[in-house]
Amino acid sequence: MAVFNDEEQQRIRTAVEDAERHTSGQLRVCIEKTCSEQVLDRAAKYFHQLDMHKTKLRNGVLIYVATVDRKFAIIGDAGINKVVPDNFWDDTKDDMLKHFKVGDIVEGIVTGLAIAGEHLQKYFPHHTGDNNELSDDIAFMDGE
Repeated sequence: MAVFNDEEQQRIRTAVEDAERHTSGQLRVCIEKTCSEQVLDRAAKYFHQLDMHKTKLRNGVLIYVATVDRKFAIIGDAGINKVVPDNFWDDTKDDMLKHFKVGDIVEGIVTGLAIAGEHLQKYFPHHTGDNNELSDDIAFMDGE
C-alpha cells in the first residue's frame, strides 16, 4: 500500500522514536485506506492484532488512520486508561485534525505522536534501561 513515500514513512518512524525517548509508553501508527466498521472498534482490533496489549506496563498507544475514509482514532492500553483523565486524548486529536483538514496526514500523525509522547512522560517517564517493546514501523493494513 503506497500511502506514504519513503521519506514520509521515515518521518513518522522518527517521530515515534522521538516520542519514546521521553516516555516508557509504546507508540505505534496503523494505516489503512478504508475503515469498514466503527473507527474505535477498528483501532481496538488492530491494537490487539499488533500485540500492543502485551507491553510490560500496559502502556501502548495506537494512532489509527483510515486515509480514504478520513477517520482516525487514538487508543491507549489499560495501564494508561487507569491513570489518565477521561479526556486525555482530546487535545491530541484536535491538533491532529487541524492538519488532516488541510490534507497533511503526515504532519497530523507526527504532531499526534509528539503530543502523545509529551503527555505520557508525566505518567510513564522514560527510565534508563527501558526496552522498546514494539516496532516503530508503520503498520500498513489492507482492510478486511
